[in-house]
Amino acid sequence: MPRMDGMELLRRLRQRSKMPVIFLTSRTAETDELSGFRLGADDFIRKPFSVRVVMERIEAVLRRVRQSGEADGRGVPGSALRRGRLFMDPERHSCTWAGSTVTLTVKEFSLVWALAREPGVVKTRNALMDVAYGDEVTVGDRTIDSHIKQLREKFGAVDDRFDAIETIRRLGYRFNVS
Repeated sequence: MPRMDGMELLRRLRQRSKMPVIFLTSRTAETDELSGFRLGADDFIRKPFSVRVVMERIEAVLRRVRQSGEADGRGVPGSALRRGRLFMDPERHSCTWAGSTVTLTVKEFSLVWALAREPGVVKTRNALMDVAYGDEVTVGDRTIDSHIKQLREKFGAVDDRFDAIETIRRLGYRFNVS
């Protein structure tokens, strides 16, 4: 990897996420493997490797993550997401803010999920259009602005000081955990 090695990448990742990580490496020293596990790697596979074995190890790690409910709800289908006062459960299509139910459309739910799963990360309007609409329809970027306005109204109805969705002028939006 250019600029930084896998250990440094994992160190930085663990400061923000519990995302499952499997090292696939040509390093053969036992100390490298131990360092990886100490930093929070879920598995360590040395080259050469069998693709079938790698696939099984990935499945095993994902099974453990799903069972434990880890990974902060990032990319693990069916897992709930909690960010500050926000709680979202995609299996039940339920959303609450500070314990109060907020009724969202499918598109609104997907937008809040995309913003909240990476707090502080700016999502462009184009990225949010992809989340909400994919390739099914062509919409203008101001459509996202309308959705955000609706979301603020819905969350504002249960908390008049709601300010978790921040506008970044000329760029997009980000979710801030309060």
